[in-house]
Amino acid sequence: MPTPGELTPPTRQAPPARTHGHPVARPVPAPTGGWAVGMLMATTPCSARDAQRILATAADLAEVSAEELATAMTATSCGATLPTRFERALRRAVEAARTRAPAGTDRPGLAPNPARTEEVLTRFRGCQARLAASPQDPGALRAMDDTAYTLCVLMGRATALEAISAAEEQLATTA
Repeated sequence: MPTPGELTPPTRQAPPARTHGHPVARPVPAPTGGWAVGMLMATTPCSARDAQRILATAADLAEVSAEELATAMTATSCGATLPTRFERALRRAVEAARTRAPAGTDRPGLAPNPARTEEVLTRFRGCQARLAASPQDPGALRAMDDTAYTLCVLMGRATALEAISAAEEQLATTA
């Protein structure tokens, strides 16, 4: 039996489930999976669900289980090197998740849930009003900055203005 903190040899699991040709993101057991998902969330940046999708896609590309990939990623924090095929698969999966739509289209790679878009856009407008009423309030500045960042990430846009336009367009087309 391994001691706490000791890495156990990975075991091969059943091939990942697939839906319409895409891997299904299944939660990876903690603590390994939590660390790997957290690392992807911090570096990509993305939500936990998107990080699990990236992990599942990368595992599929590397032809290993998501747990094996997460274990290898966790081992890098102890000085181990990530096998080349795992690193290549992760880079491709992250790149695919970050890819913007081709020029001329305004859709991000992953379309956010319209309800979530409306929620964040409403919160953004509230922060705008709060900041307009009290421009020196550090709390209002922080809230505006955080909400603008959230909207940019949600909509896959580089600036708040682009994110607002994309959010309004998405809500107009789904209404």
